[in-house]
Amino acid sequence: MMRTAAPGTTAQHALDGLRHAIVSGELRPGQRVRQEEIAEGFGVSIAPVREALRVLEQEGQVTYQPRRGYFVTELRIEDLEEIYELRQVLEERAARRALPTLDEDALERIALAARDCVEAAEAGDVAAELEANRRFHFAVLEAPGEVHSLRVIRLLWDSTEAYRAIYYNSPEERRRAVEAHDRIIEAIRDREADRLVAELDAHRNRALQVLRRILAPDGG
Repeated sequence: MMRTAAPGTTAQHALDGLRHAIVSGELRPGQRVRQEEIAEGFGVSIAPVREALRVLEQEGQVTYQPRRGYFVTELRIEDLEEIYELRQVLEERAARRALPTLDEDALERIALAARDCVEAAEAGDVAAELEANRRFHFAVLEAPGEVHSLRVIRLLWDSTEAYRAIYYNSPEERRRAVEAHDRIIEAIRDREADRLVAELDAHRNRALQVLRRILAPDGG
């Protein structure tokens, strides 16, 4: 059941409530988002719900179908697992080649992206965190002369942004991601390639574990 909102609720409250409904599984992939019911449950008018849905559409979490309305983006855990397995192989290769080239300027870019992730996480701004998170990871992986590998990694990365947005709906997972970024930076500063790869794998696998629970809670 949707949580009733307090009087004077804005679109931000509707946005937070819809994100909670998606991450908790109350609104399932492929399910139609009934704006009137959502508005009634939150105790608000239709307008802030529509505004929240437009934000979620930009993030890829809902899809608008003309004359039918908004639907939670339908995702398949099988697709995600395949993509993450491919990313694991390619990102290990990229990380090992990139590490020796990461100078102080590169470390500054990585640290700045990490700080932007923290600020976005604290603000609950999923779109900003997705953007900062992307900058962080590609600053870590981008090695000179590896244009083909990076092109494929970007393709795989972009194909899972809707999954990643759902993952970042959770404040707990946003906190865990920030901590994972700190450990990745420590491994880079210590110039330990094996530890860097292990931290990237753990970070990726945590997201996969959470998304399995959301998308296939019964193991199906």
